[in-house]
Amino acid sequence: MPARIQSALDAAGVQAAQIEWLWWVMFWVTAAVFVVVVAALLLAVRRGRSTDAPRPDDRSLLRAVASAVAVTIVILFGLLYASAATGRAIGSRPDDKPLVIQITGQQWWWSIEYLDEAPSQRFTTANELHIPVGRPIVLNLRSPDVIHSFWVPNLHGKMDLIPGRLNTSWLRADTPGIYRGQCAEFCGMQHAHMGFVVVAEPPDAYQRWETAQRQNAPEPTAPQQLRGRGIVERGPCALCHTVRGTQAGGRTAPDLTHFASRSTIAAATAPNTPGYLAGWIANPQHLKPGNRMPATGLNAEDLQAVLAYLETLR
Repeated sequence: MPARIQSALDAAGVQAAQIEWLWWVMFWVTAAVFVVVVAALLLAVRRGRSTDAPRPDDRSLLRAVASAVAVTIVILFGLLYASAATGRAIGSRPDDKPLVIQITGQQWWWSIEYLDEAPSQRFTTANELHIPVGRPIVLNLRSPDVIHSFWVPNLHGKMDLIPGRLNTSWLRADTPGIYRGQCAEFCGMQHAHMGFVVVAEPPDAYQRWETAQRQNAPEPTAPQQLRGRGIVERGPCALCHTVRGTQAGGRTAPDLTHFASRSTIAAATAPNTPGYLAGWIANPQHLKPGNRMPATGLNAEDLQAVLAYLETLR
């Protein structure tokens, strides 16, 4: 599946298309105004330097100024109407049954909970949002710490997450692809490394992913993997992380149940590869200074065992 360039001018959803249309309208209108103003300025300079050019009388100047003011008012009201129409278009809810997802912005990562009327069908992941193409997605946005802003330029505009308040928005991806999103509101030391990935895939592919995500973590089989699970369950990992189906039940850090299925680590800061993951576990402050994950203090053998176990969490 192709990774799309992160750009509000490469729309892949209905809201982003409306925002892109408004951007181009404002661009071409203001570009035309700029050209006319520069042309008028050059003409005035040329006439001012000419000794034999006729001088306009006060009545002509008044008509010219009045005409310019009238055109300016029309342009401003036209842009205001276009902006209001775009706001209505991106705010209107679809009639189709949406998929409801709760996004919680933390310092500095994203908790993503897929809601369902049946509590047993709910599941949680982190920093990677999977959605089916063509289906509206309702987003419940919340924050327990500071103001964040959820932004996927290819799919929608910025949506704020405010402590103590539940904001609701929606989006729809019309083209399959991988889209990068980010926090667009300064939220602390690692604001620049608070990214996420949106994977828009065909409905059947999404259904397979959703079914797999609802399952508990698979049972490891190799001795090294079993040792790694024991370290995760009995070590510091379990104080913060959850791995469903094990004794690890922490709630303050990303859910690791299907961690190996994600493409990035540390909120899209680095790719999810053994090398980066080993460096992240051994010294998370080196990769992302100020984050709330402490150094684990694992020796080399224990670290390799944990890596082997995490690789099974697909």
